[in-house]
Amino acid sequence: MTPAEQERLYTEYHDRVLGYIRARIESREDAEDLCAEVFERALRSSDSYDAAKGSPGTWLYAITRNAVINHLQRSCPTAELPEDLTDDTLPEDGVLQSELLNALAAALEKLPNELTDIIVARYYDRLPLTEIALTLGMSYGAVKLRHQKALALLGREMADF
Repeated sequence: MTPAEQERLYTEYHDRVLGYIRARIESREDAEDLCAEVFERALRSSDSYDAAKGSPGTWLYAITRNAVINHLQRSCPTAELPEDLTDDTLPEDGVLQSELLNALAAALEKLPNELTDIIVARYYDRLPLTEIALTLGMSYGAVKLRHQKALALLGREMADF
């Protein structure tokens, strides 16, 4: 990560990281210290960031989550961790979900309208292929083949995501 990328990471995520920490640690001073520690860790280990594994925010939130867990274990070693720290969801999961939906929408736009209609009917309207065939006035076999073709094309379009 270049110094400019590191600066952008700090500028873009500082308030969100601090908010995440403040929601889990009562002391404002401890939260601010921990936030500084998170960014120090991130800058020290910025060479370990791999864009293929996720966005910089996802990487940073993993560091943040681990720092909060370590802090809580150090400050109260016998206390039970809050449930929201023990699951594998990250605050950025909503952002990732949004990115995935945007990529899917872009991929759907590249499909022919007939294939898009089948995918939307199947997965958005939750219609079985037999009902889609009746609606479109096609045989079940033709709809099934087009459905498979649409999924294959979407798979290729989404491969980079």
